[in-house]
Amino acid sequence: MRQARPLMIVGGRVVLRDGVRRGALRLAGGRIAGFANPCDGDEVIDAKGLLIAPGLVDLGVFAVDKPAFRFGGITRAGLMPDQHPPLDYPARVNFIAKSGKPDLWVHPLAAATVGLAGHELAEIALMRDAGARAVATGRKWIGDSGVMLRLLQYSAMLDLVVVVHAEDAGLAGDAAATAGEMATRLGLPGAPAEAEALAVARDIALAELSGARVHFRQVTTRAALALVRSAKARGVAVTAGITPAHFMLSDLATMNFRTFARLSPPLRNEDDRQAVREALADGTIDVIASGHDPRGPEDKRLPFADAAPGMAGAETLLAMTLTLVRDGVIDLPRAFDLLAGAPARLLGVEAGELREGCEADVALIDPERPWVIDGREMAATAGNTPFDRQPTQGRVVALYKGGLAL
Repeated sequence: MRQARPLMIVGGRVVLRDGVRRGALRLAGGRIAGFANPCDGDEVIDAKGLLIAPGLVDLGVFAVDKPAFRFGGITRAGLMPDQHPPLDYPARVNFIAKSGKPDLWVHPLAAATVGLAGHELAEIALMRDAGARAVATGRKWIGDSGVMLRLLQYSAMLDLVVVVHAEDAGLAGDAAATAGEMATRLGLPGAPAEAEALAVARDIALAELSGARVHFRQVTTRAALALVRSAKARGVAVTAGITPAHFMLSDLATMNFRTFARLSPPLRNEDDRQAVREALADGTIDVIASGHDPRGPEDKRLPFADAAPGMAGAETLLAMTLTLVRDGVIDLPRAFDLLAGAPARLLGVEAGELREGCEADVALIDPERPWVIDGREMAATAGNTPFDRQPTQGRVVALYKGGLAL
């Protein structure tokens, strides 16, 4: 389906890369047609002072969950290859790339290795031709440096970004928490936070050697963020992401063995949480993603160490990011670049910003609207949110995909 009639959204505050200004936005033919006055025949919508912002581009979800994405203002999602079966074959990638339309575009990330086992490279070029927008190592780190170097060299030749999980498996093992006071008090198997820094250091070195583009899906510790910051200063093509849990919560949230706070990587100490917020402020972190991974009771109603890691994050992604704006950590243009612009650029899609010619993926947002997060009432297939019962602000009022109201 294509937009049949041009749409003019007036009376709002338009979020652009260089600032927020009062004005209007015209959508025609599924694209952003400009910021001028309405033309004859346009349908006119009064935004009534709401934010007119780009639809969110969620880089690195583990499940396609349309109701949750719609609630959260997500119009495009980069799907991780950790599916059943994995996205390690061109036909599977092609099927995913065609699914979801017209109200959601799913951009599959090709599995880096066959079966995501970390040994044999998958048919990355064929998967790119089938619709893959990036390559990903999945939930695990590739421990074999030779395999990782070949992956990076091949991906650089194909001009595909490699999305990596940064946690040295030899140190992380089956740990359920970050080693430290909280893990000791709770008697949980813990891994040192240095497992992340070691993985990041190795992959930065290989990125520098190969010239590949590497995106660390989550960087959650002060030491690893310092490595990313230094690599960027040297001109290495690395970017970093985070989910709201790691800038909102510390390992104190695991008290009372709350399995909704069982995540991968695990929650860190307060110093690391503050380091993440500093990295968001100074530009070291490029992307905020939901890490959407809905888990039902069969995965979460277990002893903490046995519970599956993951959180339902799509519905809370926008509201949690807006807390950073209210706290003065970032401004609104930076928030929407983290949520939409930067992930769109990494995926190579014409979306994620309100610029003439881009896809007309637009959200009308009331940034002050209060609501209480309730896992029992979530639109997601499971409500495993670590923010359960938390009051927050910021809701999507209307959502347009390719100029069509959802």
